[in-house]
Amino acid sequence: MCYHVSEPERTELEDLYDHAVRTDEWDTYYHHLSGFEFKKVPVLTCEDNTRIQAFNWGLIPSWSKDLDYAKQSRMNCLNAKAETIFEKPSFRTAIMQRRCLFHVNGFYEWREVNKKKYPYFIKLKDQQAFALGGIYERWVDKSTGEIFDTTAIVTTEANPLMAKIHNVKLRMPLIFDKETMRQWIEPNISKEQITNLMKPFDETKMEAYTISKLITSRTDNRNQAKVKEPFEYLELMLE
Repeated sequence: MCYHVSEPERTELEDLYDHAVRTDEWDTYYHHLSGFEFKKVPVLTCEDNTRIQAFNWGLIPSWSKDLDYAKQSRMNCLNAKAETIFEKPSFRTAIMQRRCLFHVNGFYEWREVNKKKYPYFIKLKDQQAFALGGIYERWVDKSTGEIFDTTAIVTTEANPLMAKIHNVKLRMPLIFDKETMRQWIEPNISKEQITNLMKPFDETKMEAYTISKLITSRTDNRNQAKVKEPFEYLELMLE
């Protein structure tokens, strides 16, 4: 889940941190971004928590043997489940040593009703931009020397709001608001402290609404503001 996000604009990031932020290579704003595009996203890491960097979404484990293996790995490493993150070889070192904040201003999820799927946009009520808890890795292609900095989003069990929307797998991303986000990137916190942070976010601070199926179009440009506009479905109103 959470393979589709909306990224924050530079001004939204500045508001989130109460000062100007350095964004390095990241200078593209996506109203809609699919994880399967493996694009660069803005992150703040526990190793360098003073500047926003641009990492590719889709984590490549540091021990990947070659580029073909790396490309296959990232397909399966867009997300990392909190319940198994300390055991999975792809994630267990990163969760202890390489945590990051993955910045968005919302994300997309689908609700299944009577075997039909309806898209939703989910965001926080009082913040334009917020952070998802992530992990990251650096992999070097030994055949070329090219460096890949990559990231994955941590997911948790769903809170009541997300259980209603993501009603098949009952998952949600690990969300932090402005007051709590920096706890995730404290460099020397314990396994117990990390575990305590991987909890479903307070649903009372979130809002969600249905959007049109532009987001699933194969012919129209999905990266436009219209993709996030509210859209009502009569069949859902009659529930």
